[in-house]
Amino acid sequence: LSFNRPKFSPTATWNSNGITFASQSIVGQYANAIFVSRNNTIYITNQEDKVIVIWDDESVNPTKIIHGNFTLPNSHFVTSNGDIYIDDGQKNGRVQKWIAERNSFVTVMNVSSSCWGLFVDVNGTLYCSMRTPPQVVKRLLNDTVITSNRVAAGTGIGGLRSNQLASPRGIFVDVNFDLYVADCGNDRVQLFQSGESNGITVAGSTSLNPTISLDCPSGIMLDTDKYLFIADLRNNRIIGSGLNGFRCLVGCYEVGSQSNQLAGPSSLSFDRYGNIFVIDARNSRIQKFLLMKDSFGKLKKC
Repeated sequence: LSFNRPKFSPTATWNSNGITFASQSIVGQYANAIFVSRNNTIYITNQEDKVIVIWDDESVNPTKIIHGNFTLPNSHFVTSNGDIYIDDGQKNGRVQKWIAERNSFVTVMNVSSSCWGLFVDVNGTLYCSMRTPPQVVKRLLNDTVITSNRVAAGTGIGGLRSNQLASPRGIFVDVNFDLYVADCGNDRVQLFQSGESNGITVAGSTSLNPTISLDCPSGIMLDTDKYLFIADLRNNRIIGSGLNGFRCLVGCYEVGSQSNQLAGPSSLSFDRYGNIFVIDARNSRIQKFLLMKDSFGKLKKC
C-alpha cells in the first residue's frame, strides 16, 4: 500500500488542539484533498496556482512544487512509485497522471465531470467518484483502451436506494476490492462489496446499527482493523468507529477557526505515527492532530 493504515487501540485519542501545518498562502483558498504516503510525504493540490505541493518527511516547508495543466482539481492519489493521479475532470474531462520517473503528465482516464475522490487499488484499477452523474467509475490502468470505464457503484441517477448515490465524494478500496463511498448527498457511507451493485450503509442514520448521524461525509479512511474514519463535512468534525460504534475524535467543539475547531473538513489522511492530517476547507488550512496515547504502548504500523 502507498498510504498508512495504522493499528490503533480501542482507547486511542488525539490531541483536540490541532497544529496548523499549512495555511492559505500555501494551500490556497479551496483546498479539498490531502494524501500522506507510507514514507510520510505529504501531497496537496492548490487549485488557484494549479500546482501540487509536496512536503518530505519532517519538513516544515514544502520541498517540491509541481506545476501542471489541470483545472480545479478536487482529489488526488499517490502510488508507491511516486506517481500522482490528479483530477482534471471539471473543465478538461480527464484524470491525469504525473509520472515521477519522467517528470511529465499523461491522461489516464476520460471522465464526464470532476472526480471528488480518486483511488488506485492493489490490482492497478483506478476509481473516480463523480457527482454528475452520481456514480463511481473505474478502469484497469494496464488496459490499452483509455475509454474502458466501467461502473463500480451507482446507477447514474441520484437517489437513496441501495444501488444509488447522491453527490459521492471520498472513496476507499480495501485489499478485498470492497468499495467504500462517502455518499455526501445521502448523509451516509456505503459499502459496495466486490461485484455487488447494492451497497450496505455502514455509517449514517439509515445504517443497520446507527450510532451516529452524518451531514455530508466527504473523506474516508480505514485503519488496519477496518475501522472507519470519516471527515463529516457539515458537522465540522472527524469521527471514527471502534468496538462501541462511532465517536467524535477532533473538531468536537462546534464550527470555528480555533485550534480545536474545524469548518468544513473535506479530507483526512494518517501519517506513519497515527497522527491525523485534515483539510480544513473553509478555514483554508491543513490541521495536524497528534495521536496522544495508544494502549499498545508503541503504535503498530501495518
